[in-house]
Amino acid sequence: MDALIPATPSRPAPGAVHLPGWLGLQEQRDLVSACREWAAGPVPLRHTRLPRGGVMSVRTVCLGWHWQPYRYTRTADDVNGRRVAAFPDWLARLGRRALADAYEDDAGAEGYHPDTALINFYDGAARMGMHQDKDERSPAPVVSLSIGDTCVFRLGNTESRGRPYTDIRLASGDLFVFGGPSRYAYHGVTKVFPGTGTATGMASGRLNLTLRETGLTG
Repeated sequence: MDALIPATPSRPAPGAVHLPGWLGLQEQRDLVSACREWAAGPVPLRHTRLPRGGVMSVRTVCLGWHWQPYRYTRTADDVNGRRVAAFPDWLARLGRRALADAYEDDAGAEGYHPDTALINFYDGAARMGMHQDKDERSPAPVVSLSIGDTCVFRLGNTESRGRPYTDIRLASGDLFVFGGPSRYAYHGVTKVFPGTGTATGMASGRLNLTLRETGLTG
């Protein structure tokens, strides 16, 4: 795992930025506590069922808007019909801080107003196939936060699920932002390394919070 070699900030593609260790340990612990509350409902953490009958190996809970393939709604009609938990203002502020640090542009980040979060929990066997985040109407960047076990994140191209792509190890506390030319890049998680997380209060597994602007109203 090259645990003794410190990761350094990188820009693996235009508009894509990786800032290792961006979240402090207490911030990670606070997010773990918040995620536990969100996972309990009103719409609980669940495996998402795909249109062709498959079931995603990650478990997901949403804030602000409920995502199901391939649309957003205010209520979780595929789970229990209840309205999802609100997207908190403090999480939007965290997203703006992330964008400002990633792009080194405080002024530009002020216009970023995420209104939904997809929170995915990966156990040791979970994976995420190559896909594009394109159900949003807004082209604003996606802010991704990792907590817990390290994973291999695959950042691809905008044309197909195949090569060229870059594999990046995302560890607990890492920030990854993709916007601009990389906003619609295919991406996925190919592997999780159990037992590599820090002392965040999680016994095992990986949490990934992705903050997005839907561009939706109502």
